[in-house]
Amino acid sequence: MAGNQGFVVSRETAWCPGCGNFGIVRALAKALNELGLKPSEVLYVSGIGQAGKLPHYISGNVLNTLHGRTLPTATGAKLANGDLTVIAIGGDGDGYAEGGNHFLHAIRKNVNITYIVHDNQVFGLTKGQASPRSDQGMVTATTPTGVYNEPFNPLATAITLNAGFVARSYAGDQEHLARTLQAAIQHEGFALVDVLQPCVTFNRINTYQYFRERVYDLDQEEGYDRTDRQAAWARSWEWGERIPIGIFYQIQRPTLADNYGEILTTPLVKQELSPGIVEELLREFQIG
Repeated sequence: MAGNQGFVVSRETAWCPGCGNFGIVRALAKALNELGLKPSEVLYVSGIGQAGKLPHYISGNVLNTLHGRTLPTATGAKLANGDLTVIAIGGDGDGYAEGGNHFLHAIRKNVNITYIVHDNQVFGLTKGQASPRSDQGMVTATTPTGVYNEPFNPLATAITLNAGFVARSYAGDQEHLARTLQAAIQHEGFALVDVLQPCVTFNRINTYQYFRERVYDLDQEEGYDRTDRQAAWARSWEWGERIPIGIFYQIQRPTLADNYGEILTTPLVKQELSPGIVEELLREFQIG
């Protein structure tokens, strides 16, 4: 579906009717169109899972990788061609379980990519097993007596590591989600958008009604300062009767390209090879 006719969402998907992923892909298309980007300028990088299928249903370039390995692949793509708008996409299962280590170090390196996590609090593709984001007590196929562990808090983790952009949105509010995604894509540096995404098949607790009754927008809170790290960290733990959405924390930090200078600010695909470098590499690897 790549081209320059704007971002179009496919009518055919493998998602369940009513899945929160529909709201995410539509909001992403809206955000990209309003930013004036072309599909040829955008690369989606995803792993395995229901969230990982999103790039197949929207215009743009697609790079699918291994489960949990979305972020290092997206980092490599951004370093190879920094002119691309790189959007990493995954679920809370692959992103915070198998990919948890990559999540930490992408924040530390501050690569200029946007990371959209479909947070449905289960492993959706493999039939609803507990994920790192499942609430305590949640009964699933792998936790018949209920989840014992506390859920992983990605927002608190990102703020603790001083990520430059930390946000949460809700798949049931496309206007809010599109607005949040625009801000994330425009941010220089690593941007996390954790999206509350109801799974209508395997999660009968965190439903659309559950979130509609609880979410409130931090951006409309008078006096909230998104540059206040301590306040953002405290809000990130608010979960239950009230659940905040919006931009929790945003600051400017030197990006990976800033720290490493010209070698990264000039995309690798545009760097000229110094004289003799090809011959030297051939000799080093004993080729030819």
